[in-house]
Amino acid sequence: MKRRSWGMVFRNAAEGIVYGLRTQRNVRVHTGVAILMCAAGFFFRISRTDWMFVLTAVFLVLVTELMNTAVEAAVDLAHPHIHPLAKAAKDTAAGAVLLAAVFAVIIGCVVFIKPVMSWMGLP
Repeated sequence: MKRRSWGMVFRNAAEGIVYGLRTQRNVRVHTGVAILMCAAGFFFRISRTDWMFVLTAVFLVLVTELMNTAVEAAVDLAHPHIHPLAKAAKDTAAGAVLLAAVFAVIIGCVVFIKPVMSWMGLP
């Protein structure tokens, strides 16, 4: 197999991200939420430790969304008709996204509840 240049590797990766953003509504939704989480982090001036948790959660969701997109595309290519194993593969990938999203919500609550309550003047 021919070795690809680093430039080509990054270009292919960027094309995959763009494909996900163009074709998958949930990738766009989670990207929007990721931007809002980061904006909230700057607004509330969260600590470096909190940034590590927020960024881990944000990237975990985005990575699992892109992996889900890849699994769906590969399954559709391999078996375009309804098949129990195709459904299992797609459902399992979607389950991974759900777990990542739940993790992100928990992190968001832990990191942002206290600053939001303080900002709102609540004890």
